[in-house]
Amino acid sequence: MKSTWRFVMKIVGLSLALAGAICLVIGFWDKLAEDAVAAKSALSRKRGCCPEFDDYDDDLLCE
Repeated sequence: MKSTWRFVMKIVGLSLALAGAICLVIGFWDKLAEDAVAAKSALSRKRGCCPEFDDYDDDLLCE
């Protein structure tokens, strides 16, 4: 009986940890998305290629 409660508590603990991690990702999603865009634009500049659509304001300018 004691091992059953330990197993249940482990499952509850893992569930709470997973829920906390998901909440952190959702809470910082905007910052994560900005970092991903910055990394992608830095990579494209390093390769020397221009953004696909030059008519949009949010794309980077080719230098």
